[in-house]
This record gives sequence, structure tokens and C-alpha cells, in this order.
Amino acid sequence: MERRTADRLLRAHAQAIGGRAREKTVAGALERVVAVQAQDLGAAALGLRARVDGLTAEDVRRATDSERTAVRGWFMRGTLQLVPAADARWLLGLLGPVQLALGARRLRELGLDEALCDRASRLIVKAVDGEGPLTRSELTERLTTLGVESTGQSAFHLIRRAALSGLICHGAQRDGEATFVLLDDWLPAAAPPPFSGEAAEVELARRYRSAHGPSDAADFAHWSGLRATVCKRAWAAAGEPRWENAEEIPRGDVRLLPAFDNYLVGYRRRELSVPAVHERRVWPGGGIIRATVMVDGRAVGTWSGGRNGSGPVVEPFAGEEPPEAVSTEQIEAGIARESADLARFYNASHTVSTPGLQPPGFVTGH
Repeated sequence: MERRTADRLLRAHAQAIGGRAREKTVAGALERVVAVQAQDLGAAALGLRARVDGLTAEDVRRATDSERTAVRGWFMRGTLQLVPAADARWLLGLLGPVQLALGARRLRELGLDEALCDRASRLIVKAVDGEGPLTRSELTERLTTLGVESTGQSAFHLIRRAALSGLICHGAQRDGEATFVLLDDWLPAAAPPPFSGEAAEVELARRYRSAHGPSDAADFAHWSGLRATVCKRAWAAAGEPRWENAEEIPRGDVRLLPAFDNYLVGYRRRELSVPAVHERRVWPGGGIIRATVMVDGRAVGTWSGGRNGSGPVVEPFAGEEPPEAVSTEQIEAGIARESADLARFYNASHTVSTPGLQPPGFVTGH
């Protein structure tokens, strides 16, 4: 088997999006993949659906809002992620200072000096402590009492700063909008974090390797947002993981991955997951990463919709051959299964969008 094909199969299997790999719970999936991209919480839920057998939207809501086994916050690269609650504190301890340092310049550009930032953090803590969970707009309103503008990015960056400092975190949703709570109330600290300093760096490198398949220190740096020198040292200390035999990984596994899925942002280079000629279909610009149809870890098209009982609308990559040893019929059958699973996930009646599920663009070449 070609090395690139083997690496792709191993990556997809490690990410639980290929080789028939699926976890049983939200907690299990997050433990396996370290984190799920969560700029869009709905997309994060779909990312978990693709990795967890029989998951429902309500299961995700319960994990984040009542069981508190998953926490949304700014972690790797300073972007919003869902991580296991058990990892939230040590990840913040490792990544928070890095992102605070990187964000200091932006705060100054917004005219927010250190004194004002500290006053804002105290006000945010006091407001959440006294009034209970508050939304971003409610916290913005409180911050205007310090002279912070109600429009623009100032309030957002002050709220994010408080979260990166370990003072607040995302709590339960209210009417579909995220709220913020005190971290110590939402996730009481029963003991010191299990990892800190260099031990935390090595642990994160170890987990990244296990979750992302064949990769290197540059991939780890791209994904984590840590300095290259830190990543090289941690990578060397993390040890080699044991991989499955790529030849034994089942083929023809189709998954509908959501927009911003971490499989597409977890590596420095993209060519294993998306053919270079179709890259702009997935990354059109403006920070957008489109939802993709993945077959054994390789994109063969994009998709949209899937809510309210209507089948997903698939737009295949014209002229693109299916991955090796996979037929067009297998892909179409896999999309049909995923479409039905989306309906089940949303607890909706299921109808198939025939034009989307049987596109003319797949060329078998076999």
C-alpha cells in the first residue's frame, strides 16, 4: 500500500471518521480526539455525531449543559473547542498564558490598557457570581459601565481574556445562546491539575499523536498554537504511538463532516485530506471551512442542509475518482446511511434528496 494512502487511512481511523471506528459517548469521542472544533456549536455537535454511534443532539446538549462532561472554551490556537471537562484546567494552564500573551497586542490596539483589562475581569466575575449565568450581550452591557463600547470587538476580547485566565467558562445555553459561568462553580477543582509545565506539553503532544495518526512536530505546532521549539521538545519526549495495520483497516467508510471539522485543521498540510485541485471548494476564503463528504479520510465533495428531515445536498468534486478500492455505489450508499443518521440525530423524519445523493460527478475509473 502506498505510504500516503496508509497515512490517510490511519489518520481517519485515529480521528474516528474512518475504518468503521466510532465511539459510544461524547466523553469517549473527546477523550479519543482531544478536542472538537466549536466556533459553531451546532457544527461541533455534528462533528461528534460523525464519531459517536447513535448520538443525538440532545445527548450533546446534556453533556455540555447538565452532565458537564464536555466544556466549551478557547484552547488550541485560541479558538473555541469542546474538550473533556477533566482536561479543561490543565489545558487552560498550558495554553491560556500563551494566548493571553498573543492577545495583548490586540487589546492595546483596541485602547484597552492593563488596568482597564483587570477592572473588566473583576467586573465580569462579580456580575456572573452575583447574577448567575450571563450571555455575551449581557456581559457587554455590564462592561459599558467601564466605558467599554457596546459595539465592536472590545467586549468580546475582554470576555475571552477572563476565560483564558481561568476565571469564567461557557455554561449552559439559554434560548440557543451561550452563557458564561464561573469556572470554579461549573467545574469545582477537587485536586491540582494532573499536568503542568513541561509535563503538560508532553502530555498534549502524546495525545495529539494518538488522536491524529501519522504526523510530526510541525503538525503539532500548527494544531496546538505552541511555539515550534516547545513542540519539538515535547514531541521528542512523547514517545512513538502504536498504530493499527493500515492494510487491515476496513475501506469505503463514508462520513459527512461538518464545517470547521478538526480533521481539516489538525495538520500543517492539507493534501492527504483534500485533493489540491479541489482545495478552494473546502477553503473558499474568509476563514470558512465547508462541510465535507469524506471517504476513508479523503474529501470527495461538500454538503449542506440535512436539517428538518430534508436530505443533505451533496456537491461532488467533478471528475474526482473515488479513493482506491471504493466504488461510486459504495459512496452513494454511504451518503444515504449518513443522511438517515443525520435525521435520526435531529429526531426528524427522513427524506432522501435524490439529486444530492446520486450526483453525476464521481468517476470510478475501475
